[in-house]
Formats: sequence, C-alpha cells, structure tokens
Amino acid sequence: MDNTVKIRMSGLGGQGVVTAAHILGVAATRDGKESTVNPFFGAEKRLAPAESYVRISDDKIYERGEILDPNIIMIYHPHVITLGKCYTMPFFDGLKPEGILIINSDIELELNADSKKQLKSLNTKLIYIPATKVSMEIAGTELSTNMAMLGALMQVTEIVSNEALEAALIDRFGGGKFVASGTTAVLDDALKGKYEKINQLIENNMEVVKEAGKHIKEVSLG
Repeated sequence: MDNTVKIRMSGLGGQGVVTAAHILGVAATRDGKESTVNPFFGAEKRLAPAESYVRISDDKIYERGEILDPNIIMIYHPHVITLGKCYTMPFFDGLKPEGILIINSDIELELNADSKKQLKSLNTKLIYIPATKVSMEIAGTELSTNMAMLGALMQVTEIVSNEALEAALIDRFGGGKFVASGTTAVLDDALKGKYEKINQLIENNMEVVKEAGKHIKEVSLG
C-alpha cells in the first residue's frame, strides 16, 4: 500500500513556494523519511504563477515530477483562486478524497457553488490561515509567508517535527547555498538581509511557524 503523502503548493513568484518545498523535503529527510521535491514555474518574475510538488513517505519513492493526485493542496495567494493564477485548473483538480486544502487569506474566499459541491463530495478539510499577516506581525516581512504556511501544514498534519524543520532552516540559510533558480537565490539573500545574524532569522521564522498554528481556521463547505 502506497503511504506517500503528496503535496502541491501553488502560489505566485516571490512568495517562496520553491523554498518552502525544499525546506519541507529536507525536514522530512531529517525525520528519517523519504522525500522528493520538484519545483515548476514559467517566467521567473514576481507574481507569476509558481508551483512546487513534495512527496513524503516512510518507503522508497519512485515517482517524480508533477503531482496530479495530491493529498494536500496549499494555496499561497488568493489570486491563485480568484484570478486563476494557477497551472492547474480548477485549483483543486486531482485532490484525493479526505484531502486537505490550506489557503492563505485573511478572509474566506467566495468559492463558486460547483467548486464547493465538488470539494464537499470529496470530504475535503478546508483550512484558512492569514499567513502573510502572521509573517508581517512576527517576522516584520512578508518574505516569511511561506514559513507561516508550513506552520499551518504542521499544525494540521504533524507531517514533520519542529526539530527537523528548524534543522532544515539552518541547512538552508546557515550552511551552503541551495539554488533552485536565480530568483530563489535572490529571495534567500533578501530574507537574510532582514536580520543581522542567521540565528535571528532562524528564531524569528520558527516563531512564525509556531504562531501560525494558532491562527488556522477550519471552514465548513456547507
């Protein structure tokens, strides 16, 4: 039986979707699990659609590339839904029954009746998190929105441990530079530039992770 958890992250350029996927994958590996991470984006520019796919399992993972049948979908910006800034349409396409949908928004979005009906038929768990707001309040920058999203994911699923996530953050920002693209490297440097020391970056972002878990809201699909 395949116990792989498949996560599709959809957002806009500049939100750190690729970075979040990498950090989550490293954290899973540190917890003794198998993981694969695959980013996907077109034009490397701010606010362009961006996706990342993460697979996590206790067993060997042979599948790679795009995830067409996610257990979890994470929406990093409301425009993925409201303006259709997404490579997968509708935004929840392929979501498995009993799946989880996590949306970064301060308010509940007005999903159309057909979308609600389909999500309800799948018995979807719909979660809202004001990730950008939490990021601004705790870290003082929207560049930590991706960490707030990971905090929401961990609160809902406990898919990785806090200790493993912190170690993954240290790997990412405290050691050698991991570069998925030129834009990702620029974002890493921008985030580092917000702090005088790397340990401050780690501490603040872990605080974002913990605080985010307090702000999740499960919403009924009617």
